[in-house]
Amino acid sequence: MTKCSTTSVLMNRILVFLFLFINLSLWGQMGKLVNKVVAQVGDNIILLSDLEQQQIQAKQSEMEVGHTFSCSVLEQLMVQELLVNQAKLDSIIVSDEQVDAEMENRLRVLEKQMGGREKLEAFYEKTTTQIKNEFRTIIKEKILAQEMERTITAAVSVTPKEVAHFFNTLPKDSIPFINMKLSFQQIVMYPEITKEDKKRAINELEDVLSQILVEGKSFETMARIHSDDPGSGAQGGKIQASKGMMVPQFEATVFKLAVGEVSEIIETQYGFHIIKLISRKGEDYECLHILNMPEFSNDAINDAAIKMEECYQKLNQNEITWSEAVLKYSNDERTKQNRGVITNPITGDQNWDMEDLNQVDQQIYLLTDAMEKGDVTTPNLYIDIYERKQGMRIVRLKDRFDPHEANLKDDYTLIKAAAENDKKQRTTAKWVDAKISNAFIRIDESYMDCDYNHKWLPALNK
Repeated sequence: MTKCSTTSVLMNRILVFLFLFINLSLWGQMGKLVNKVVAQVGDNIILLSDLEQQQIQAKQSEMEVGHTFSCSVLEQLMVQELLVNQAKLDSIIVSDEQVDAEMENRLRVLEKQMGGREKLEAFYEKTTTQIKNEFRTIIKEKILAQEMERTITAAVSVTPKEVAHFFNTLPKDSIPFINMKLSFQQIVMYPEITKEDKKRAINELEDVLSQILVEGKSFETMARIHSDDPGSGAQGGKIQASKGMMVPQFEATVFKLAVGEVSEIIETQYGFHIIKLISRKGEDYECLHILNMPEFSNDAINDAAIKMEECYQKLNQNEITWSEAVLKYSNDERTKQNRGVITNPITGDQNWDMEDLNQVDQQIYLLTDAMEKGDVTTPNLYIDIYERKQGMRIVRLKDRFDPHEANLKDDYTLIKAAAENDKKQRTTAKWVDAKISNAFIRIDESYMDCDYNHKWLPALNK
C-alpha cells in the first residue's frame, strides 16, 4: 500500500462518517441551498443540496472544504446509489425497528447537544415523530447500503500471511502510534437476592404507589426521592423512547396504559417498577417511572465479602491458581467462562485505553494504576453497569502495554482488523467497478474534472 492510497483510505473513512451521520442542525438552512441535479445513477438522482449539506457540516468540524472534498462526497453518494439499487434487487430487508433504532441513536446525540428532546422539538418546530417521518427514507437507504456492502464482503477474511504483508507494506509514517493499553480479569461474587429481599422492595414500592394514587402526591417528586434509576430519577423519572428500546416487560406495560394512567408494580431484570404514561404517538412514547432495585441483606453482602477475602488470601498464598479461583468463586455470567477476562464493550477487544476506561469503568483504573502485571486487588465493592447489581470484586491486571509504535507481536488483533478492512474495501471497489460498467451514469459538467477512485467517466461514453 502506498502512502497516497493510505491517505485516500483515511479520507474515505472520514467521508463515510460524515455521510452516515445526518447533521439535523442543517435543516434550518435547507431553504438557503441552491438545488440542481449534479449526478444520476440509474433512476436515482443526487442533488447539489446533498453536497452542500456535507460542506456545511465539514466546515463545522473544521475540515478543509473545497472542490476536491465535494468530488469525494459525490462519489460516496454515487456508490451508495449503486449499493441501494442492488440491495433492492436482492430483496434485502431493513426492518422498521432497525430504522427507528438508528434514528433514535442520532436524535440522542442532538438531544444531548441541545439539552433534551423538548428543546430539540421546539428548535425545529416539529414533533419527534414528524422529524423521524421526514428522514425515515434517507436513513433506510443508508442502512440498505450498509447491509449490501456487508453482503458483498461477508466471505472476506485474511490469513496471518496477509496480515503480515499488509503491515510490512505500510509506509513508515503510516504506522499508528498506540497509546497505553491495559487488560483486566475479574472475580465477582453477587450476593443472592432472596424472596425476602424482593418482598421488601415490593412493599416499599407499594407504599410509594399508594402515596401517588391515594394521597395525590406528584409522580415526578416521588421519582426524584425514591427511584433507583440513576438515568431518569433526577429528571422525575422521565423516559422518552421508541418501541424496541426498553426491555419487553417494561414496553408491554407502556403500550397497555392509557395516557395519564399509572401501572401496577411490574418486575424486570433491573428490579420493580411503576410507570405513568405521559404521551404516545405511534411507536414513540414518553413516560415516567420509578425503579426499586432489591437490596441484599447485610448478611448476604457480608457472606460475599467473607468468601472473596478467602479467595484473595488463597491467591496471595498460591494455594489456588487464578483460573481455578474464577471457576470456584465467581458468579458473573459474562466473565466466568473466560478466565474472568473483561471485554471492552466499545471495541469488542480485550484491551482498554484510558478513554474507554473513563467511559465504562473508572474504578478499575484507580484500583490497578500502581499494580504490576499479574497483581490482584483486595476485594472491593462493585456495581455492574449493565444490570446495576452490587457485589464484591477482585481485579487482576492481566497485561499492560506501554505507549509504542504498532507492531505485529503486541498489536496483531488491531493490525488484523485493519488488514481485513482494507481487503473488504478492495472487494467492494471491484464490485462497484463491475456495476458501473452496466449502469446508466450522468454527471454534471461541474464535476467532470474530479479525480474519482472509480471509472465513472468512461461509463458516460457508452
